[in-house]
Amino acid sequence: MPDVSPELDDLLKPREVAELFGVRTTTIARWAREGKLSPLRTPGGHRRYSRAAVRQLLAEQADPHEVERQIAEDAARLYEQGWSIRQVAEKFDRSYGAMRRLLRKQVTLRNRGGTFTDIYPEDRI
Repeated sequence: MPDVSPELDDLLKPREVAELFGVRTTTIARWAREGKLSPLRTPGGHRRYSRAAVRQLLAEQADPHEVERQIAEDAARLYEQGWSIRQVAEKFDRSYGAMRRLLRKQVTLRNRGGTFTDIYPEDRI
């Protein structure tokens, strides 16, 4: 990785990049390993990302709403196949709470015991 040479104002911390994309910093680190983003290094060894490179990647990304819709569908499918909320959250690099909220909009959540929540009272079944 090259040492930092652009102006410091033109560089973003991993946390700032993650906020722009709506992902976790671990996702930014993975993107760096995959070559999607090339980090620069400060003299102290910290990673920084050029604002121009981040803008370019943002422009290349698909419509964020489409990406979220696809994640919601894929997450719901995995959950319905028996994955736990925690497993699905880890798969999509989301927090447990965020994934639970997303899944609640897509499917009927199982109770912790693994059975589905009763939607109707027993006398109506």
